[in-house]
Amino acid sequence: MVEAVDEHFTEAVRSHVASGPSAYRTAVARDLALALFDAQLQSRHLDLAARWLQAQGAGYYTIGSAGHEANAAVGLLTRVDDPALLHYRSGGFYAARAGLLGTTDPVRDVLLGLTAAAADPISGGRHKVFGHPELHIVPQTSTIASHLPRAVGLAFALGNLADLAPARRWPDDALVVCSLGDASVNHSTAQGALNTAAYLTHRGLPLPLLLVVEDNGLGISTPTPAGWVEASLGRLPGIAYVAARDPRPDRLVAAVHEAVTQVREEQRPVVLHLSTVRYLGHAGSDVELAYRTRAELADDLGRDPLVATATYLVDHGVLDVEEVLVRYERTRARVLDTAASVITERRLTSRREVLRPLHDPAPLAVAPLVPVEVPAGEPLTLAQTITTALGQVLEERPHALVFGEDVAAKGGVYGVTRGLRKRFGGRRVFDTLLDEQTVLGTALGSSLAGLLPIPEIQYLAYLHNAEDQLRGEAASLAFFSDGHYRNPMVVRIQGLAYQKGFGGHFHNDSSLAVLRDIPGLVLCVPSHPADAPRLLRECVELAELEGRVCVVVEPIALYHARDLHEPGDGLWTAPYDVRGPARGPRAHGDGADLLVVTFGNGVPMSLRAMRTAGIDATVLDLRWLAPLPVDELAAYAGGFDRVLVVDETRRSGGVGEGIVTALVERGYTGRVARVAGADSYVPLGPAAGLVLVGEDEIVEAARGLLGPG
Repeated sequence: MVEAVDEHFTEAVRSHVASGPSAYRTAVARDLALALFDAQLQSRHLDLAARWLQAQGAGYYTIGSAGHEANAAVGLLTRVDDPALLHYRSGGFYAARAGLLGTTDPVRDVLLGLTAAAADPISGGRHKVFGHPELHIVPQTSTIASHLPRAVGLAFALGNLADLAPARRWPDDALVVCSLGDASVNHSTAQGALNTAAYLTHRGLPLPLLLVVEDNGLGISTPTPAGWVEASLGRLPGIAYVAARDPRPDRLVAAVHEAVTQVREEQRPVVLHLSTVRYLGHAGSDVELAYRTRAELADDLGRDPLVATATYLVDHGVLDVEEVLVRYERTRARVLDTAASVITERRLTSRREVLRPLHDPAPLAVAPLVPVEVPAGEPLTLAQTITTALGQVLEERPHALVFGEDVAAKGGVYGVTRGLRKRFGGRRVFDTLLDEQTVLGTALGSSLAGLLPIPEIQYLAYLHNAEDQLRGEAASLAFFSDGHYRNPMVVRIQGLAYQKGFGGHFHNDSSLAVLRDIPGLVLCVPSHPADAPRLLRECVELAELEGRVCVVVEPIALYHARDLHEPGDGLWTAPYDVRGPARGPRAHGDGADLLVVTFGNGVPMSLRAMRTAGIDATVLDLRWLAPLPVDELAAYAGGFDRVLVVDETRRSGGVGEGIVTALVERGYTGRVARVAGADSYVPLGPAAGLVLVGEDEIVEAARGLLGPG
């Protein structure tokens, strides 16, 4: 398969007349110039091989790096131990960094990814990504700026918190490399991350971050207006801007060196605006003539970075024209020979094998929590037990962090983190700016740096502004890195409905479907003060020992509840105690007439409803909603002829659908009924009761279920 850019390289080099070193601003060291050229050649021929593999029916990914090979200079001028989160056109960078290390073959690595081979050293055959633990390249998948909050969070952790980590993955002067395309600059995620970087720099906090914007002037088929990237990024407060407009090695290396040196020495972010060109379309299925003219495509050939490097080498007498062409063809042959050899590599062959990083993670080398006994005192509310549990974790884990909006001096909107900043200091308990992407990005970055983040999302409804930071970044990392990288964290989310005097859908939200749909994410909802510390600490252990992404949704309406049936009964308080089982559901009562399966606010509501109805029931608090404790649920249900599911989330897409499905699939033959919230937002004031599950509705459903039938 012959591509125009392939033919043009040969023709341009063959027709080149050496002009001598005087045509260049400065000289680049011979070894560096050759390393740049070799990395660029490998990247170019890997893109051509991807097309060949696709034609053989053996390749599955054709988004290439052709025209972006100037990024190889970034790979050469940063260190192998500088963590990198890369754009999907970073073939040159990958080849260059692998060349620095010398222990892995970038050609074979990339080809194994293109063919979805199980031997792929980073994803294990799950996706073609640029990544390798030895190269400190953290894999990203088809990033549309979603990796930028993580990159900012990692730079923040390395610059400010690295000494708290029990083991440092990167040295003190490491910088974070993060690359993205010009079209991605416009994404709200990128803008939020850039704003956070500027905000942190404005506060005088170290932030060693190199943002490489690879500007080819196109977002698939949509042109980026000329000058827009510079206008958008050239005057960010506190962030320096360096333009690398010329692919000739002398100017390219000088610009990259300036940017890298500035980040490392000044510990502040720099935007490196790297001018590139895109060859071979956006991907294999992209027909550029549908939206570009032949003249535009022909003009692009004149900006080939490989031609720029090749002519530089000829002009400086490093190689002659024939040596350049021999090197080019020799690289082609090696890449194609390797491509042919990987076609027969084994691919993933079972569902269990695919899911292994999600469900069977290798243990991390972190000691389990040893419970610190708290002297028995007066019974505590749900909020008080969570506060105490957080304090215990911070005491036991010096690398644990608590952060979010208003969590430090104020102690949170509901006082749950009150006193923690004073006790553990502002480095470990701190406020972020008002942006959920930043909250989660800080967690993503700090967990990569070896810390244990416990971020707070102030209200469940505001998670939806940033939920892809959990779905596309946190939970996917272990899957697409085959467990080489993980994001241990415990995200606390204040949520669910039934708040009194504080209504509206942003403060009363029960949208748990988006969390239950994320592969590998662990989700729990504590409803009773006796359970909260056990569940929170269990999540900490899952994060620390297995690298899990855990989410604890805390029912706001139950935070300060004390009574269940009558004022003063104190049944919704409990002494602080971390002993006892944390996994699986918890049964309230031992009634034999009916099993009520519920969670969160549904637990006290169901207990009151059963008492009102005079029904001898067992109320089963699931506690864990992802994954559902299906085995235990089926075992409990097997002892009852009737099951009532009380689900405070919405009828469509709610938790109850999963519960009923699990019972059916496990062969439950008794009668099942379900009450759930309406498919509605929660309105303000008393009208909320018209769409939320009410106790009278639970009573009616229970009596109907126990009636004739």
